Amino acid sequence: MENRYEPPKKELWSGRKSSNSLYLHDKVFLAKLDQIKSPERGHKGVGILGYACDEGVRRNQGRVGAAEGPDAIRKKFGKMPNHLPDNCEVYDFGNISCTDGEMEASQAALALGVEKLREHGLFSMVLGGGHDLSYGHYQGLKRSLGTDRLLGIINFDAHFDLRSNHNGNNSGTPFFQIGTECREMDTPFRYLCLGIREDANDRSLYDTTSVLGVNYLEIERFQMMQLELVLQEIEYFINGVDDLYVTIDLDGFSSAYAMGVSAPSPMGFDPQMVTECLKTIIHSKKMMGLDIAEMNPTYDIDQQTASLAASLLHFVIHRISLF
Repeated sequence: MENRYEPPKKELWSGRKSSNSLYLHDKVFLAKLDQIKSPERGHKGVGILGYACDEGVRRNQGRVGAAEGPDAIRKKFGKMPNHLPDNCEVYDFGNISCTDGEMEASQAALALGVEKLREHGLFSMVLGGGHDLSYGHYQGLKRSLGTDRLLGIINFDAHFDLRSNHNGNNSGTPFFQIGTECREMDTPFRYLCLGIREDANDRSLYDTTSVLGVNYLEIERFQMMQLELVLQEIEYFINGVDDLYVTIDLDGFSSAYAMGVSAPSPMGFDPQMVTECLKTIIHSKKMMGLDIAEMNPTYDIDQQTASLAASLLHFVIHRISLF
């Protein structure tokens, strides 16, 4: 793991100066992974860990550049206002990188990092990076929770990411890998995908959802005008699991909001739809970790996509601090 680990960078955390931590760059502590400490008694903790890897995107024939995503999100997040209570501790533990094309080794390092965060009672917040981060994040959460806990996955995404890995792993295979491993271990695979687009998934992927028992809502149903029904679907899913891992793929948003991604489209969902769903998810108190995937600064305009990712990060951290 050592040759894949990059300690946090102080220069990423800057913004307006204040004497009483009005902005998040003054609130976030920087620490190395081998220096993790559990939050003080009565405190809550969030651990930010980057996945600076776009090898999976390259293998999946996407637009590379997502390896720079975690730091782009940090720069925007640090400049945002701090409304967190004093008993909420936020740490940046740096990045897991991939500079040699060995994506699987980076996923394994990410899993180990997430497991360390969870062992110290921290909520894991992973910033990507390609969506192959989901395989590593899930494995780290699963190992920390133990075999007697059923970990469900909620994915906000235009894509199922259920491509077969028979010809190798990539950013489109993580949930196929998880699903097939669950079947091999004779354990339930609980996966809900929100915002699926028919124009972004071929027939074979829909066939795979039937084989693996995947739940999903297509973009036509994943709309504000049908929010009540969507929340009912989410609540039903949540009630069937012990814990939750949530992942947000930025390419699921319309390119009007997120053009700096590996696979942009104007036909995606809007931020309000996601935040309304997140309220229900967070209120369940079952979410153990969340990540934001496919941030690609190379194709961003006016840092709009980075701002969206940072705002989602801000939204989640502030609300989990209340529970």
